[in-house]
Amino acid sequence: MRALIWLIGIFALAVGVAMIAGVNDGYVLVVLSPWRAQISLNLFIVLLVAGVLLIHLALRVFTRTLALPSRVAQWRERRRREKADKALHGAINALFEGRFAQSLKSASTAYAATEGSSMAALVAARAAHALQDETRYREWLDHAAEQGKESEVARLMTEAELAIESRQFDVAASRLAQLREGGHKHIAMLRLEAQVALELGRWEELLHILRQLRKHKALTAEQAAPGLRRAHIERMRQLGADPVEVEAYWQAIPTEELQDRGLIEGVLPLMARVGCAKLARAQTERLLEERWDSGLARLYAYCADSVDAARACLYNAESWLERQPRDAGLLFALGQLCRRTELWGKAQSYLEASLGLEPAVETHLALAHLFDTLERREDAQRHYRAAAERVAGGGAA
Repeated sequence: MRALIWLIGIFALAVGVAMIAGVNDGYVLVVLSPWRAQISLNLFIVLLVAGVLLIHLALRVFTRTLALPSRVAQWRERRRREKADKALHGAINALFEGRFAQSLKSASTAYAATEGSSMAALVAARAAHALQDETRYREWLDHAAEQGKESEVARLMTEAELAIESRQFDVAASRLAQLREGGHKHIAMLRLEAQVALELGRWEELLHILRQLRKHKALTAEQAAPGLRRAHIERMRQLGADPVEVEAYWQAIPTEELQDRGLIEGVLPLMARVGCAKLARAQTERLLEERWDSGLARLYAYCADSVDAARACLYNAESWLERQPRDAGLLFALGQLCRRTELWGKAQSYLEASLGLEPAVETHLALAHLFDTLERREDAQRHYRAAAERVAGGGAA
């Protein structure tokens, strides 16, 4: 339909021009002494339009001819960029496919085609690192560094990540420190810092980083829990036998982190060693009331640092026994609490019941210590031997 409308319009215009030309009897007189030329106005208009068009066409041909060298140069530059982009795309694709030799070759081509691309240099560095070619890895990192500030962040992140893969954590820490000095602080960098802090034993730094990642929703509470647990346990171990520092550290732990049962299990023996386990008693009881945990119940005896505390813990544990009559961990804790309160018969009964449900080295040792206290040497030696055999059997397995 559109073509038909254009065709009708063109024919209408042609008819209009023909009608105007038919009634136009004007002429143009050109005098160039001693010559005179007279032509019709219609012919003059046609010649004028044709002349303008020819001059315009000639000028365009002339300017295009003059611009031909620059156009050829632009075409070559465009072809070079297309070749470089294709090579870089191939290098990245080969890197993700695990074809590291091909990736290194394509990245080298891309780098040469672009006369120094930081992206191509970093891809080549990753490929060389995957090939365990340390010499070329360093060469390509140097090429990336030659690009200056433009690629500095990407280069430092690459170096830090690959240093962690190679377990060169001091190198990774140095590169991450450079990034932090430059004011950079993003999720990927925090993840790398968390790995470095974990491996280098920087526990306070690890706690700070994991809390930041959790705050920014880069880690869920479940994902952050193992790292936080490890950091708390190791930090408390570093504090050694100073009960004041241990108590201060315990009081500073956020409430939500104390919901980690693994953390309580890990720190109870450490706190008991310095006489601070009573601080964790309320939290241990709260967690056991919320959801029963045999492993945590086994450690409940650590919460008693005196005979009076042992009696109070024994009262709570026996109330739990009504609901968990066949829990080996709870029976073990009851036996230990009875030992603390010198209820020798009940201690033996609970420990033997625990041993019957779940044979464990620590239960044999607890019975051996109990019989030593009661001067029943033969029974004590029997349990010592049983514990040693169980340890030896576990080692062989």
